[in-house]
Amino acid sequence: MGGTTARPGLGRIVVGVDGSPSARTAAMWAAAEAALRGSSLCLVHAADTDAPAPFLPQSEIVRIRQAGRELLDRTAGSISARHPELAVVTELADGAAAAGLRRAAALTGTIVVGHRGLGGFSSLLLGSVGLEVAAAATTPVIVVRGAAEPVEAGVVLAAVRNEADVGCARAAAGEALLRKVPLRLLHIWGTPLSAGSRAALRNGGEETARGHVHVLAAISDRIRDEFPDLTVYADGQKSHSVPGALVEASRHADLLVSGGRRSPGYLGPTIGRTTLGLLQHAHCPVELIPRSGPGHGST
Repeated sequence: MGGTTARPGLGRIVVGVDGSPSARTAAMWAAAEAALRGSSLCLVHAADTDAPAPFLPQSEIVRIRQAGRELLDRTAGSISARHPELAVVTELADGAAAAGLRRAAALTGTIVVGHRGLGGFSSLLLGSVGLEVAAAATTPVIVVRGAAEPVEAGVVLAAVRNEADVGCARAAAGEALLRKVPLRLLHIWGTPLSAGSRAALRNGGEETARGHVHVLAAISDRIRDEFPDLTVYADGQKSHSVPGALVEASRHADLLVSGGRRSPGYLGPTIGRTTLGLLQHAHCPVELIPRSGPGHGST
């Protein structure tokens, strides 16, 4: 398999650091990703002193900003020790974290955030900054989930719902090429649970399955044509829980790539129910590829 990068023109990797263990894990993951891509890494810390400035003494603002600079310097030093060839820059943002990350990413960057939690059940839930960044994503966003030192599975997984997810599959192919591992395209369609629905499913099940197989074949054929050096597996299956099936599949992946949806009225223009489930429960990092335009269903 060739090592050609299939996603030319990618911007820098931007990662938020706040001193938490999950943010440190995200920063180290982002550094490895930037090194793979041959791009630069930008560390962003949000001091968030703009809003409370009228209520804080100047000495406190100076202290907060100094602590932020020291955190950025320590993190940059740790990354440079592991990746001496990597160009690392730091930015101290005075405003909110999500806005600082989006500003640093601009139009072409990829934002990386850690999975935030305080232990117990709350450790399964995406933190407010990560949720805000992902919900309004206009560039790729990666939420780093899974173990701090994960065992490599040797595959990149792409969740594809319909032919509008070709962009998601293409991004996943680029990630697989960078890692020199196969790409697995996974198409899952939901099945109802009620007895009446099961009877209807039996009557039209074959036709429904053929339609889903056609969708998967169309995407996989296109990706194989565009990435002839890449090993591509295509799997389709039905499940009572699409998010649950994708979360289970993520146990055996180094990265799960999913297309964002347009679902106004849920959690923002990018996150539907399936996407939220992946960001909260996946067993590996999740890369969200924004998808815009009218007529896209919620996932």
